[in-house]
Amino acid sequence: MFLFANVLGIFVFIAIAVLFSRDRKQIQWRSVGIVLAIELALAWFFTQFKAGQVAVQGAADGFNWLVSVASQGIAFALPEWLTSNNGGPNFVTSALLPILLVVPLFDILTYIGVLPWLIKWIGKALTFVTGQPKFEAFFSIEMMFLGNTEVLAVSKSQLDHMSASRNFTLAMMSMSCVTSAIIGAYTQMVPGKYVLTAIPLNILGAIIVTSILNPNKVAPEDDIIVNINEKGAKKEPFFSFLGDSILGAGKLILIITATVIAFVSLAALINQLFSLTGLHWLTLENIFGVIMFPFAWLLGFNVHDAFQLAQFMGTKLVTNEFVVMGEVSKSIMAGKGLFANEHARIVLTVFLTSFANFGTIGMIIGAFKGLVNKEKNDYISSRVPYMLLSGILVSLLSAATAGLFVW
Repeated sequence: MFLFANVLGIFVFIAIAVLFSRDRKQIQWRSVGIVLAIELALAWFFTQFKAGQVAVQGAADGFNWLVSVASQGIAFALPEWLTSNNGGPNFVTSALLPILLVVPLFDILTYIGVLPWLIKWIGKALTFVTGQPKFEAFFSIEMMFLGNTEVLAVSKSQLDHMSASRNFTLAMMSMSCVTSAIIGAYTQMVPGKYVLTAIPLNILGAIIVTSILNPNKVAPEDDIIVNINEKGAKKEPFFSFLGDSILGAGKLILIITATVIAFVSLAALINQLFSLTGLHWLTLENIFGVIMFPFAWLLGFNVHDAFQLAQFMGTKLVTNEFVVMGEVSKSIMAGKGLFANEHARIVLTVFLTSFANFGTIGMIIGAFKGLVNKEKNDYISSRVPYMLLSGILVSLLSAATAGLFVW
């Protein structure tokens, strides 16, 4: 029964996208079918085949190794921070401070041309296999490495060349990305092998959902990549570049820390205000549970487990993934309670591994406002609900395809 619900969920999530599609007649079903088949095949490969499991576990171990290396720098500068939490590191030291190493590392790979090369050829392969427009396929790969606002910032020339509708597609896709620089933080709080499984699934899911919600037929003369890597631009001196990267990493840590503290505190305040009504069942968690319950049930859970999962899913959408990861980290890593079920572990981990939340909408709109003309920005800003819907559907679709093979 639960397996049937999980399979049904995949079709329901796609049906919802069709229901809200801006132009159903233009949906390229052949391309959608190919990408969905690839997503299912990857989920199967990563979860059921030894080679796939070794690949994702190896990648997760690599990020964990980076975090352990970063802890040497933390121990030198702030040794007491590693032992103040009952003999173990806290959220900041285990998940956030390692970003000071990981961000510069990925920036260095970009500086020397390794990441741009990978992005270019993986994007070309994706275009060839799926039949998607060149830049949309390229963008789906690039945002995995750079993050949503960063990839938009380096794509200004392309955004100017593309129509408002295609720009809107990129805005929706940006809701489902992560940035490689913080994968190490994720792997410290939830199972790393499932985090690494989620990333390619989200890329493919974003292509599926956005091509249904906002289908675009691109003429051959418009299906070009104008200027992504800004070739010919004078390269900044390495140590100046590295200094900016480290400062950027520091700002990122402060932003995440401030956001988590603020959201957790606000959620606690709202629950306290709800308690004044005398209705002890009236909490944010229960409200989210009711809203997200049908979708959680379609991921293959009984009623009780689906309601628990729905609470975490809803909280993530309103706050961010770090808030929920912090709440479930000990239980999910130890396999306790709800997470004694491996299906629950992979489903929630994959669902959490994206930037799909209300705060991300503001970031994306702000980025477009500084990059495109008023007409294009207004076009995107007037369709914000579609951006949130896209992010939710991609997270659900990725969780459903991953969970389908793990019980």
